[in-house]
Amino acid sequence: MVYPSVACNLDRHLLATVLPLLEEGEVAGMEWSYDAIYRYESLPDWFGQLLTAFAREGRLVGHGIFYSVCAASWTEDQKNYLDQLSSVARTYPFDHVTEHFGFLTGKDFHRGAPLSPPLTAATLRIGRDRIRRLRDAANCPVGLENLAFAYRVEDVYRQYAFLDQLVEPVDGLLILDLHNLYCQLHNFSLDLEDLLRHIPLERVREMHVSGGSWESHSSAPTGRVRRDTHDERVPNEVFHLLREIGPRCPRLKFVVLEQLGTALHDLTAQDGFRSDFQRVAAICETIHSTVPADDRDKPLSADPIPEPPLQDRQLAAEQRELSDILETSSSYSEAHDRLARSLLANSEWHVESWAPHMVETAWKISRKWR
Repeated sequence: MVYPSVACNLDRHLLATVLPLLEEGEVAGMEWSYDAIYRYESLPDWFGQLLTAFAREGRLVGHGIFYSVCAASWTEDQKNYLDQLSSVARTYPFDHVTEHFGFLTGKDFHRGAPLSPPLTAATLRIGRDRIRRLRDAANCPVGLENLAFAYRVEDVYRQYAFLDQLVEPVDGLLILDLHNLYCQLHNFSLDLEDLLRHIPLERVREMHVSGGSWESHSSAPTGRVRRDTHDERVPNEVFHLLREIGPRCPRLKFVVLEQLGTALHDLTAQDGFRSDFQRVAAICETIHSTVPADDRDKPLSADPIPEPPLQDRQLAAEQRELSDILETSSSYSEAHDRLARSLLANSEWHVESWAPHMVETAWKISRKWR
C-alpha cells in the first residue's frame, strides 16, 4: 500500500488547509520537518498528539533541512542537530528520516541554500560519515532527497548513482522529489526514460509532489528556468511523473504533497491544495508496493562510527569560497569572474563547464538565503 501524505508543520495557513483532510480521514501519512522546531520553545500539546497518532501507526516520517550532509567541515550546529534528532525520535518514532543532498551556504545554520557538491571520492567519504551519524541518531532507516539543482547536465545523471553510493553503507533510501526531477528535465532538456535509467528506483521509499515557478533566462535552452519554490500548485507534468514512475518503485511507501504555508493564505489556494491532494490519493490507489505495512522492526546495521567526525580541509575551503562568491557577488558577471580565479578553477568542480543559466540561478538562490 502507498500512503497519500502531507508535509505538515506549525504554520497556521498550512494547518488550516490540511485540517479538513485530517477530519475526513483522507491523510494516510504525515511528513514533519523536525529540525524546524528551533523556532519554538516547545510544541503545542495538540500538535504533539497529532504527531503521536501518526507515529503509533507507523505513518510519521521525518524530513530534515539543516544537517548539511556533504559539508566538509564539522560544526557544533551539526552535533546539536543530531542530539535534537535523537531526542525527538525517541518521543515521536519515525518510519524513516531523510535529509537534503548537498551542503548549505550561509554562516547562519538556519539561513542557507543547499548546493550540489562535487561528485568526488572526498565528498563520498564525508557524506557516508554524516549518513551513518544520521542513522545512529534517528534509530530508523534514513536516506536522501535528490536536488533540483545542478550546474551541468553531466551532474544530473551522476547525482543519482552518487546518492546510491552515499546511502549504500546503511542500506538507505531515496526520496524522489518529482518536482525536482521535473526541474532537471526542463532545465537541461532531458528525456525522461533516459534519465530514469540512472535512478536507483529500488531505493525509492518516498516521493515528494509539489509546485514551483518559472524565471526567464536568455541562455537557458527554452528561455526560462524552472525553480523549486514550493509556492504554486502541482503542475500536470508532475502528476504525470507520479503515474509513470510510481509503479516502477517496488519499495514506495509514502507520496507527500508539499506547499509553503505562505502560498496558502486564501481560500482559493487552500482549495487548490486539497484538490491536488485528492489527485495524489487517487494515483496512490493505482500503485502497488511490495513494502510491508509496518517494516520498522527490520534490523539496522551496527557498523561502528569513526570518531572524531571526518573532515576535509581542502573541500571545506572550496565550499566556503563558493558560498562566499555566490552570496557576496553583486552580479552574475562578477560571480562568474570570481569563480574563474577561485580555488574551484581547474579542479574536480569543473566550473569551466557550468551552464551559465544555472550559475546565475545558484547566485540568486544564495543571495536570497544569505
